[in-house]
Amino acid sequence: MSKIDYDLKLIRAFACDVDGVLSPSVIPMHISGEPLRMVNIKDGYAIQLAVKRGFKFSIITGGRSEGVRARFAGLGVDDIYLGASLKVPILQEWMQHHDLRPEQVAYLGDDIPDIEAMQLVGLPVAPADAAPEAKAAARYISPCMGGYGCGRDVIEQVLKAQGLWMSDSHAFGW
Repeated sequence: MSKIDYDLKLIRAFACDVDGVLSPSVIPMHISGEPLRMVNIKDGYAIQLAVKRGFKFSIITGGRSEGVRARFAGLGVDDIYLGASLKVPILQEWMQHHDLRPEQVAYLGDDIPDIEAMQLVGLPVAPADAAPEAKAAARYISPCMGGYGCGRDVIEQVLKAQGLWMSDSHAFGW
């Protein structure tokens, strides 16, 4: 039984911010000034499984780290947008390119730059430690903090609702 008050069978795609959603809000800085990010392995497992199951997945982040691109490309994500200072035009173009209606998309965001994008989709999601304004825009607030399983929480519930979680041998490998 899902904790999300939404028809999860409608979801065909996920769009995610990175910092504060798929990585914690606090990130160490390399001596060069490059931000270093931690990622959650369980989020990664859920992302790669969703991609294998045919879900569209995009990363839309204001960050510019090529490490982010490498991490998510390694999970099978093709649509990775770095340096996204305005997320709405990118989200709209991505949805149009993949012929996605708003009700088919979950957007995971945690802060002010995500709010307008959250308002464009059927299932806006925020992690437990999101900014109050992002929480107000969310239809579902995950009990998990950003970087600590928020992505897994949402993706797992969607896949379970659609009978795609642990449904065959594909679930047991990377």
